[in-house]
Order: sequence, then structure tokens, then C-alpha cells
Amino acid sequence: MPFSSPSAPPRCAVVDLGSNSVRLVVFEGHGRNPTPIFNEKAVLRLGRGLSTTGRLNEEGLAQALLVMERYGAIATAMGASPFEVLCTAAVRDASNGPDFTAELKRRLPGVSIQTLSGEREADFAAAGLLCGIPTADGILADIGGGSLELVRLEHGQRGTAQTLRLGVIRLADRSNGDPVRARAIVEAELSDLSWLAAGAERDLYLVGGGFRALARIHLAQTGYPLNMLHHYTIEREEARDLTGVIAAASRRALEKMPGVPRRRIEDLPFAAVVMRRLLRATMARRVVFSANGLREGWYMGQIPPETRAQDPMIAAGQELCARYGRDPSLPSALLAWTDPLFPKEDAEARRLRETTCWMSDIGSHDHPEYRAEQACLRVLRQPGIGMDHHARAFLAMALAVRYEADPEQPFLSTARMLLGFDATRRAAILGMALRLAYTLSAGTPDLLSGTRLLVNGALVLQLKAGTGVFAGESVTRRLDKLAQAIGLEATTATIT
Repeated sequence: MPFSSPSAPPRCAVVDLGSNSVRLVVFEGHGRNPTPIFNEKAVLRLGRGLSTTGRLNEEGLAQALLVMERYGAIATAMGASPFEVLCTAAVRDASNGPDFTAELKRRLPGVSIQTLSGEREADFAAAGLLCGIPTADGILADIGGGSLELVRLEHGQRGTAQTLRLGVIRLADRSNGDPVRARAIVEAELSDLSWLAAGAERDLYLVGGGFRALARIHLAQTGYPLNMLHHYTIEREEARDLTGVIAAASRRALEKMPGVPRRRIEDLPFAAVVMRRLLRATMARRVVFSANGLREGWYMGQIPPETRAQDPMIAAGQELCARYGRDPSLPSALLAWTDPLFPKEDAEARRLRETTCWMSDIGSHDHPEYRAEQACLRVLRQPGIGMDHHARAFLAMALAVRYEADPEQPFLSTARMLLGFDATRRAAILGMALRLAYTLSAGTPDLLSGTRLLVNGALVLQLKAGTGVFAGESVTRRLDKLAQAIGLEATTATIT
């Protein structure tokens, strides 16, 4: 019987049926940030041999039909609507692709099954990337088993796009498994795309399992403190060094490397070749890995335009506030209340402060002894896509301090490693200010309105008489601590 509940949020599901694998994702809700509640993948390698036979791999076809019947049953049982199947390069290019999709339609009646054109696949990839990085500026490369989608991005706007037959499985077939021959093939095809030079001194955004496997290796090799691929960023020379090592390594050497996904060993040299050639063609300054792609791009088409237009980081804060906070009207008041402490902040710093205000009560239902650590880990490790690693670290630090953690606490080591001195200090000051605000207001905007912070040669806390707020011991102690962090003397003033 399908899942249903009067209060349950809506669900939708999509299958990404690719040349290497087929994956079902079920999303819950229609919020700005996709919330996957089920994710299952089967590696079928339908595109293996396509370059020589022109057909989908026969060994994978029967298994693909069984897997798809399972996915249809799961989507129905979970109450997902709409449920759609998106077929990409292998099905698009294979001579028996139409027969395969016809059989799918017979076995999954009423299910939308689309075979995407290369341009449409690029559209979904771009929409997925922009879902999490809405101001992306540079070149997007989405690698699959059968194709490589390239898209020019101009400050969040999709530009020129091209699909090439450079997916890891197809490239291995075309080069007879030789990375040196593969390099020549990739160079020849990229040389025709002069617009890739627009990526110079911008970012190269990498999407797809082959590229993510390379990121995992780099994470393991460098001891990076946050085991999270989405928004993982490395400089150009680091990326070149990584691809050089992987492309030249033997299978045995790859097997011994830390962080190597076993199912991706065959693909790694070819993903590395493509990445290295892209670095040369674009002259990008950095590589930014994204866990978002076609599936998240499809999801963005299911939500209203006004939701898509929201800032994903602030929306993530608002979603956590709605789930864990006590008063959704308080964060806006906190933002205004803390304004005097940060008179020269830029737009990005204000976004971070606003998001922190939205998240500032997410520990309200946790055990008091663990609120600081739980708030830190909830933000640092949540699957939300709208925050890069620096933002996660800043929010984690600020919220832990808001719950009275010392910035030197061991559980804050990851945040400290990702933040510089100035950012750590700013996060701590904001956390102390929020702690003071909650002490004064009991988490209510009505009581907070009877107080005001001023910076005028000293840190002044104004308290309005008759509003239920006063400078008790806990208020004075927290005001002094905040003033000390800023480098000022603290004083209080009662006003009528």
C-alpha cells in the first residue's frame, strides 16, 4: 500500500538511467534545497562496448529491466509523484535504445520515460549545479559513462553548451583502454571548443561519479578535515598533480591508494585524463566539485519559480528554524539587533550572519549538556547543498559559541581548520552576541525589542524600563565577555 499521511510532505522521484549506472532518488518536500530520503544505485554499465557494437550491453539489459521494476515499485510504495525516468547518452545513442525504452514503458505503465538529448542533459546538469551554487561563474563539466556535458556559466546564467562522446566508459572503449590514446582523443575534441577559454581565471565545476572519485582520493591523501565532496575546492596546480598521478598509475597502484572507490578503479585514469585536458583548455584557477547534477536539476523543475529564486543558504537556515526553532519571527529581529557589531561587513559576511540568526535556536530541543556540540555537528554535517565548506565551518563555530562552547573545544577542531583567524574571531563574536540576546529575551522578539546594542567608544547595552529585562548577573557576565572579544569596555544604560 502506498505511503500516505495527512501531514506528510509531498514526494517526487527520478531515475537517472546512465551509461555506467542507474540510480533512483526520492525527494521529500518542495523546499529550495532538495531533501533526498531514498537513494539507490545499481552499476550496470549499459554503455560498455557501445562504441564498437552500437548497441546497449546485452548483459546489462535484463538486469536493467529488473532494477527498473524495483524502482517503480519503490516509488509507488513511497507515494512519490511525479515519478520520471531520464535516459542519457547510452540509450540516446544505441541502436536498440528505442526497443529498450519501449519495453520499459510496457513494464512501467503510466511512468514518464524520457530519452534526453545532449542539450537537454546539459540543461539538467547546469540547473543541478546552480541549485547549490547559484552564482557559479566558469565552466561546468558533467562526466558520465557515455558522454561529457560542457556548459559555460556566466555569474549563474547558462551559456553555450556542448555534449561530447567522452564519458569514461566510452572513452575507454574508443582508446582501447590506453590512457595515452585517450589523451589524444580528448585533446582533439576539446580543441574545437574555443569558448572553453572563457574559463580562464574562473572556476571549473566538476560533476559526475568519475570526477567525484578523484575528489575522494584527494580528500584521503591530504587528510582534509571534512569528509564531504560537495563544494570541495582545490587549486589548479593541486588538481594537475592529482590527475597526473592517477592517469599514469597502474591498476595495482590505484588499488593501494587511500580513498579509491573500488568500483571506479577502471574509470579513474580516463576521468583523470579528461580533467587534466579540461584544466589546460579552460586555464581555470580552481576546481570545485559538486555532488549535484542531473537529478537535482530535474528536482528544480518541480518547485515553484519563487522557491527556485531563494538564496539556498538562507533557505537552509529558514528550514532548520522551522524544524527546530521556537519562534520564526525572532531571527529577523536578531539580525537587526546585531547590526551595530558589524558595521563594515560585505554582502557575503551579511549572508552568513543572517543564516546564523536563522539557525540560532536549533539546539532548543536538545539536552542542555550537548546543545553546543549537537548544533555544531548538525550544521557541519547536514546534507544541505547551499553552503560551501567555509560557510559550514563559520556557522558551526558561531552556533557552538552561542551555546557557550569555548572555540578551542575539541569538537570544533574541524571548524577551526577550515577557518582563518579573522573568520573564527568574527564567528565567536556573533555567537557571544546571540547568547546574550537569548539570555535577555528568552528567545522572544517582544523582550528583545526592549533592548539595544550600541558601539560608541564602548559597548553599551540599553535596557528599556518596564519591559521585563534587566542587567542581572548572567547578562552582565555575557555582556562583559562580548565586549572583551571586541576589545571594548562594557556598560549598561536604562532608558524609559
